Amino acid sequence: MNNPAREGDARNQSTGPLPAGHPEVKPPKIGVLLINLGTPDATDYRSMRRYLAEFLSDRRVIEASRFIWYPVLHGIVLNVRPQKSGANYDKIWNREKDESPLRTFTRGQSEKLAAALADLPDVVVEWGMRYGNPSTASAVDRLVAQGCRRILSFPLYPQYSATTTATANDKLFEALMALRDQPALRTVPPYHDEAVYIDALAVSIEKSLAALDFEPEVVLASYHGLPVSYFKKGDPYHCHCMKTTRLLRERLGWDTKKLRTTFQSRFGSEEWLQPYTDKTVEALAKEGVKSIAIVNPGFSSDCIETLEEIDGEVREVFMHAGGRNFAHIPCLNDTVEGMSVIEAMVRRELQGWI
Repeated sequence: MNNPAREGDARNQSTGPLPAGHPEVKPPKIGVLLINLGTPDATDYRSMRRYLAEFLSDRRVIEASRFIWYPVLHGIVLNVRPQKSGANYDKIWNREKDESPLRTFTRGQSEKLAAALADLPDVVVEWGMRYGNPSTASAVDRLVAQGCRRILSFPLYPQYSATTTATANDKLFEALMALRDQPALRTVPPYHDEAVYIDALAVSIEKSLAALDFEPEVVLASYHGLPVSYFKKGDPYHCHCMKTTRLLRERLGWDTKKLRTTFQSRFGSEEWLQPYTDKTVEALAKEGVKSIAIVNPGFSSDCIETLEEIDGEVREVFMHAGGRNFAHIPCLNDTVEGMSVIEAMVRRELQGWI
């Protein structure tokens, strides 16, 4: 009597040649994928519209009913905002590489991380964006093509929010859904209170302030804003931001008057987390504060929100209201301090795989 199980085993143990087009089996590797928010490909109307359409169609970012939001998005926002946003991007555009600073810095972080992990020959580093190019899916494809059977994903957001970390994870999971043979996956958790991150921020701030020809009376830790309704639904972002500032204040030995938390980049008419950065600098100037500095602990790389909004628009608000000295403290980017954070987190989360 035939044994079906044994027949099945025989069918699964083919000794013949692989079918045409069958991928060659490669020695397994481990992939590290850095994911940042995203960037338009150029500053022209079409490029900006394409980027904004993807970004503002994300249900994690805009939680309003599609029936209400889509007519506004496609009827008004995507007809008006691309031109304005393109002009703002044009002010900070990396002319040499013809790309946004965010893409430049994220590539730099990826390349420097790969060099730092040279002692781990089985680890491959790639980078991708949640919105725009290079896409998260294309980065996954590159890792898989190099034989990665395990992937460590690193959403480059110190503080967790559904609008950033969660949607980056969503896009990664979506890319994996298209694969028949999926690699194993890990994701790096938020690092808003990690000692290596707080120390890197403190050192970066100390270096930047030491290079100024004035001493700020107040330093603002400005984070990207979030609708209050998202916070009330349970998003931990506000708590993470407040903890980062508290730990940073303790590390620097400053009091609550010297280092303050504010929130920027609000959009629409809904109430967002307060105090607002622009309103705060205006009030400070009118109160007689002449010198301030702003750091952006919630951004791993300088981008439109830091270089144009903070170092441009917010600077102008402060000066117009009577301020005299203004400094924007750069993000950690791919500096020695910034890379120490990324490398430390990656090496820790790779434990058990290497």
